[in-house]
Amino acid sequence: MTGIITRGFKQGVSVSWTLGKVIFPVTLIVTILRFTPALPWAMEKIAPYMAWLGLSGEAAVPLVLGNFLNLYAGIAAILSFDFTVKEVFILAVMMSFSHNLLIESTVASRVGVSWWFVIGFRITLALLAAVVINLVWKGGSESADYGLAPQQQTAPEGWAEILFQGLQTASMGILQLILIVLPLMIFMQYLREKGWLDIFSGWVAPATKFLGMERNTSMTLVAGLTIGLAYGAGMMIQAVKEDGVSKKDMYLAMIFLVACHAVVEDTLIFLPLGIPVWPLLVFRLVTAVLLTAAIGFIWNRVEQKREEHIHEHKYNTL
Repeated sequence: MTGIITRGFKQGVSVSWTLGKVIFPVTLIVTILRFTPALPWAMEKIAPYMAWLGLSGEAAVPLVLGNFLNLYAGIAAILSFDFTVKEVFILAVMMSFSHNLLIESTVASRVGVSWWFVIGFRITLALLAAVVINLVWKGGSESADYGLAPQQQTAPEGWAEILFQGLQTASMGILQLILIVLPLMIFMQYLREKGWLDIFSGWVAPATKFLGMERNTSMTLVAGLTIGLAYGAGMMIQAVKEDGVSKKDMYLAMIFLVACHAVVEDTLIFLPLGIPVWPLLVFRLVTAVLLTAAIGFIWNRVEQKREEHIHEHKYNTL
């Protein structure tokens, strides 16, 4: 047992270092940018296009904050404006698909998936979802009744306080990362060496097959679904190294997790907005399953056709 803990601890330190090198500088830079003219400028440029999504110009504020920072910042911004129920639901769906882009997308690239692919796919999914909801849902014009609002932080004054808050936020992010990754990697090492991962993969195999992936992607999906892209990246990195997850399956897994990750936390966090969270959860799950299954089916068919063509070419050559 001591050997398992030691090996898991070493893996956890290695993964924490790999992710920390991304999370710390990005968090520091984004936190500083929050108190500069950069974010207000971005909001001003986005505001004229909000009507296409069924949103008012003020909706640019939570969208920019949610995408550059995190869901908590986006939700705090929503509570600062008077939106309709429909607008709040559209914002919740959009930010569920696309939030904390710089950190989560950069971390996701560590498993071999293109950084630009992750960001582009998340933004596209958020925009398409907003357009569909706006066209299909004709109601929700009443004003949203917000619940309990999260506690607002006092804005720092001067560059010294801004830098200090940035360093503090980044350091707390690294501490949270370590507290999650270390015990998680030790636990995963125990499951791996005791053979439980093979048993679990067998249970999840039908679901991964339906999504067009091999059974060795099961733990990658579970990690992202439960603890999100950023923290789940630790298990994803290990899956790529030790479980032999192919590049195609990792892209499919990322497509699924972009639409539906951290399903418990990222759904319940919208409760203070006063909207029903079950439709939000169902929308994310259905989108993730159908989208991944469709892309996986097409991808596998293309690969099968390519292999048949190569085999036929070799046969004709002989």
